[in-house]
Amino acid sequence: MGRIAYVNGRYVHQAEAVVHIEDRGYQFADAVYEVWALFGGKLADPEGHFARLERSLSELRIPMPMTRAALTTVLRETVRRNRVREGLVYLQVSRGVAPRDHAFPAAHVAPAVVVTVSRVDRDATDARAAKGVSVVTTPENRWGRCDIKTVGLLPNALAKQKAREVGAVEAWFVDDLGLVTEGASSNAWIVDGDGILRTRDTNANILRGVTRLSLIDVAREAGLKVEERPFTPDEARAAKEAFITGAGSLVLPVVAVDGKPVGDGAPGPVALKLRRLYIERAKASAI
Repeated sequence: MGRIAYVNGRYVHQAEAVVHIEDRGYQFADAVYEVWALFGGKLADPEGHFARLERSLSELRIPMPMTRAALTTVLRETVRRNRVREGLVYLQVSRGVAPRDHAFPAAHVAPAVVVTVSRVDRDATDARAAKGVSVVTTPENRWGRCDIKTVGLLPNALAKQKAREVGAVEAWFVDDLGLVTEGASSNAWIVDGDGILRTRDTNANILRGVTRLSLIDVAREAGLKVEERPFTPDEARAAKEAFITGAGSLVLPVVAVDGKPVGDGAPGPVALKLRRLYIERAKASAI
């Protein structure tokens, strides 16, 4: 059975799925997206993702394409039709289709909605977490509203390619103060020498990661101290542990930054524990 996508009110084979050439998401990156992890066919961190979607749309003045309840039904139905239990659900909402003009369309147009589902091999991702991954650093060159989850991801794509070319999994952006902001598709964390979990605060120009927010709660419930405080690449290399978080990576230990080991160069106990606790929480709260 081929993959099924939802495109503007229709469920179609993904090989046949199309959007209009004057969709503003295609021409201007005038669109937002969300990604849910799937556990047992259910959507993880639902409240956080829906809340961020609504905020991103509001910031771009794009109306919600349907009610949250209706959208939940569409997401679940796309999952069902694809028969995926463990994976990722991708949602994209653009301003819609209109003759090409930089300003918003003068007349109302309906937002365009696309949903796709992909499988994730949990055994493979668990094996990667047990081994740990490397990251590279790259200068921060993105726009000033990274708090909005838009599809304008060219700097992120270039950063990911830089990482891939040297065998790393992720790239960390570093601002003009020499501080790590976040990863190209994840939030960045360390466990410093005092055992404190540190990640960049959301007053900085970073995405308000849903997994990040959930993990702060998980960590504090586990009795760990969390500070939303920046760190440098040197501090990351000198830390006890480092890791990244996101819907795709969940909690993924980082064992090297720019080719130099973090801690003893192996996944640390805090990151591995938090990965386990986060997955347990995500499964319990999935809808």
